[in-house]
Amino acid sequence: MTALLSKFEQKLMAGSFVITAEVCPPKGCDCAAFIRHAEALSGMIDAINVTDNQGANMRISPLAASALLLKSGVEPILQLTCRDRNRLAIQSDLLGAAALGIRNVLALTGDHISFGDHKEAKSVFDLDSVQLLECMKSLAAGVDMSGKKLEGTPSFFAGAAAAPEAEPFELTLFKLQKKVAAGAGFFQTQAIFNSGKLARFCEAVAPLGAKTIAGILLLKSAAMAKFINKNIPGLKVPEEIVQELADSADQAATGLAIACRLAREVKPHVNGVHIMAMGREEVIPEIVDAINN
Repeated sequence: MTALLSKFEQKLMAGSFVITAEVCPPKGCDCAAFIRHAEALSGMIDAINVTDNQGANMRISPLAASALLLKSGVEPILQLTCRDRNRLAIQSDLLGAAALGIRNVLALTGDHISFGDHKEAKSVFDLDSVQLLECMKSLAAGVDMSGKKLEGTPSFFAGAAAAPEAEPFELTLFKLQKKVAAGAGFFQTQAIFNSGKLARFCEAVAPLGAKTIAGILLLKSAAMAKFINKNIPGLKVPEEIVQELADSADQAATGLAIACRLAREVKPHVNGVHIMAMGREEVIPEIVDAINN
């Protein structure tokens, strides 16, 4: 059976520049605002990432939220983490996604429980992100992880996360090579603040064949930037950006200006941009305008 490519996949594989964004599902079952934000963005971006208990904070199932977006005519990228599921649950969710028509899946290991709002929870991590990609490849070949044949074969456009600014870069590149070998067709990166390191990353990744979508993080304040530097491995907000925010009378507006500037700077190096607005979805159109103009 020939798989139908998602519109996102078609555009990315054709060499067109893509724009994606994150919209966090609600902490509850009322998805009206979530769908409204997504529908408002759908005409200007190519796909919307549906986060999976982002930061280890409990929210509605990303599978259910992705299905609601698809029903509303918005193309989702389902984020799936290994933190909260063993291999049975992961395979069940993947088959469920395929049955619902969800093709784009971003494979993630997941943030540690200690970052979130249920610190008493137990992490699973039965698989890691590379093994999750291999699991998707196995299902697409018609068998589950125990080698048993499936009734109906799913098809996925698999993606993975990447950290272009992490050091040592040689270890990062080794992990990226494993992800591509396991089936990753695209990378969505952590937030980019250093265009030089991004150029190095793109040069190294290009021969692997996977597309690169650069992450643009909307900083709200100097305090947020300092928190990232203290708590998020592989991510470093340069001191000059921290100071630019600290010196501003309107740090939120300055954060938006920085995001627009960085989006323009990275565009020549990558196949797309991924906007992480951190709850400020209403300003995403301004970043999109900065990318397109």
